[in-house]
Amino acid sequence: MPANWVFRSPASGLLQENQLITNLHLVMHGVAIKKHAGADDIASVTGLPVNAVNEILLSAEESGRVVGVDEKYMLSPAGRMILDGEYSRFYDDLRGDTDFVSAYEQFERINTELKQLITDWQVMDVGGKKVTNDHADRDYDDKIIGRLGNLHARFEPLLDRMMQREARLSSYQTKLRGALEKAEDGETAWVSDATLESYHTVWFEMHEDLLRVLGREREE
Repeated sequence: MPANWVFRSPASGLLQENQLITNLHLVMHGVAIKKHAGADDIASVTGLPVNAVNEILLSAEESGRVVGVDEKYMLSPAGRMILDGEYSRFYDDLRGDTDFVSAYEQFERINTELKQLITDWQVMDVGGKKVTNDHADRDYDDKIIGRLGNLHARFEPLLDRMMQREARLSSYQTKLRGALEKAEDGETAWVSDATLESYHTVWFEMHEDLLRVLGREREE
């Protein structure tokens, strides 16, 4: 028997194969959340190392599950169909977890408040007319950011509960805290600027993540 020969049981091989399948699902899920992004951004959703995500993306591109352009990826029609069909299998236990679902349903109520808050951030009442907020009124903006801080304080315990069952959601906690801190320090773009990982941008992606995991539909 060669000195470097290592016995691998059928069970260990099966575990490894299952992990590869799970990682592929996570990466495709990350592509769906980020829409059109590189490996770094997709890795932040999956909790996997960037180098592992890169390898999976290249393999998924070869198999036709994702389409890559300039190192940014999106799901192919076939990939989207495959991914959508996998959620119930991967998240059956989570969908049956009463505490996770309860925390999510409370989150949805706070989400309604967040949508109104962002509307108030983007549009303000001047003389009885709704006008675009040009952010020249610092007092007005500070009040909205104060409301955002209060909303975040009520939301964080719900996210903590969900993180106990789905640890990768911690990336959203880190990003939301960071965006809020920047907004409170006067960098107002971090409230809702779509070109940044602003509070609203991250919240929207987190909402999409939870909807997919739980098989829910977004209310327009």
